[in-house]
This record gives sequence, C-alpha cells and structure tokens, in this order.
Amino acid sequence: MSDTFEPVIGLIGGSGLYDIDGLEEREWRHVHTPWGEPSDALLFGRLHGVKCVFLPRHGRGHPTPPSALNFRANIDALKRSGVTEIISLSAVGSLKEELPPGHFVIVDQFIDRTFAREKSFFGTGCVAHVSVAHPTCPRLSDAIETAGRDLGLPMTRGGTYLVMEGPQFSTQAESNLYRQWGCSVIGMTNMPEAKLAREAELCYASVAMVTDYDCWHEEHDAVTVDQVVKVLLGNADKARALVKAVVPALGKPRGPCEAGCNNALDHAIITAPERRDPELIAKLDAVAGRVLR
Repeated sequence: MSDTFEPVIGLIGGSGLYDIDGLEEREWRHVHTPWGEPSDALLFGRLHGVKCVFLPRHGRGHPTPPSALNFRANIDALKRSGVTEIISLSAVGSLKEELPPGHFVIVDQFIDRTFAREKSFFGTGCVAHVSVAHPTCPRLSDAIETAGRDLGLPMTRGGTYLVMEGPQFSTQAESNLYRQWGCSVIGMTNMPEAKLAREAELCYASVAMVTDYDCWHEEHDAVTVDQVVKVLLGNADKARALVKAVVPALGKPRGPCEAGCNNALDHAIITAPERRDPELIAKLDAVAGRVLR
C-alpha cells in the first residue's frame, strides 16, 4: 500500500444499527469467506461519493448473540470487499458518572475478558504476533471527534472499553471491579474485533454509545433490556448523523496510515516459509496476502 489510494470505509453497526441511511448505489451482497459466513450480507454503496461497506454486527433483526458472532468472517469479509478502514459502533454500559446514557466515547484502549471466541486468523502452521498496544487508529479517531463536535454530540475522546463475554450483564461485584480498574465503558463485542482488524492491517476506530450505567450506580436499577432499547434507538439516530458527517472527511485519497495500521504484519509472521501450512496460507489470502505472496 505504498501508493495513494481511494479509501473504502467499512462500518460495523451494533445494537440498533442495522442499516445506513443515505447510501447511493446501495446493494446487499453475500460475501463468503474461508472462515465461515459473516453475520449478514454486506451493504455496498456510496455516501457523499465515498465508497462504503456496511455490516450489521448481529445481523438484521439481531438474531446473533455476542459469543456466537463469527468475528473472523466479519473482518475477512470487509477486507475481501476492499475496505481499508473500519468505524465500529457499539452499545455499551457506562462505568463512570460523567458518561451518562446518550453519551458517546471514542475508545482508545480495551481490556479483553472474553474467553469463548476465536481471536486470531493465525495459528498452527503460520504463527504471527501483532502489536495491539494502541488498538485504535488515531487518524480515524481524530476525524470522528471533529465530526462529533461539529454536530454537537455529547462525546468524550479516549476511554477504556472492558469487553465481557456475555450474554448476561455484569454482577454488581464485577461492575465495581471494572470501575476500580479505571475502565470507562463495558460491552460485549469489540474484542476480538479490534485485534482481528489489526491482523488484517485495517485502520480501526471504536465509537461506544452509552445506553445505561450498568449495575454499579446506586441511583439506578439493575439493567433491563427495555431500558437499553429505549436509549439505543436514540443513540442510533445520533450515530447515523455521525457517519454521514465523518465519511466525507475520510474519503480523500491517502497513502499508508502514519500510525502503521496498514503495515502491522511487516514483522509479525515468525513461521519459516518452508514450515507454513498451505491450507492456512490459502485461508489468509485476503487478510495477509500482502506479506505472504
């Protein structure tokens, strides 16, 4: 990716976001991957002339719970479709008083507490270790922050997203523990999504949309689905406005990401060429073809 190219913006919609308004030349397409099927067909189109590909993370109608999501297929399908950067939108609970329901957080760190998910494209036959010290792309986050401020959205730049397995919400003891760790929000879907985006050499940014105070807050009852749904519908409208504002800013031709997202695999693969598994190498064609060809 040494030459200037036209970005393709990937959009992953969380709870309440199952479509993107305003797309022109829109077409739902099924994209098959060697890792299985993604959550749904992908919606291709243009927004203000910029190529976009949208994936509803849980599928239209929300049939798939967090632990059953095929994260590898989702990221591979986006990369295979030409996506160069991903904006991930997800509903979360707040772990801080100053982040009330309706607030947006541009996440810059994660703590991964999931345990029942495939977390890497690599494995036996092709071992790779990528850095996720800084798991989100500052260039994308800058653009999101600017667009959000211009729209007057309640927004905080920076915060740690605690990713739990789910599908149950936290116990009060867990919620208080994560607050002691300094976490800002809690959700169930951004890991291993962010890790896989890094392995796929895609720029990735996360917008966490607060729906509730989890269960730590003394003045709020335990979280219920009804409460969450009411707020997330309002958040979804804000998210659509944010997408419409930020996509044109990201659609200008660019070179490789200065943060190194597009070159994450340059020194990551450790398995000697003669010891690599041909079947796994074939599955990595979209994700790691740049360094494996």
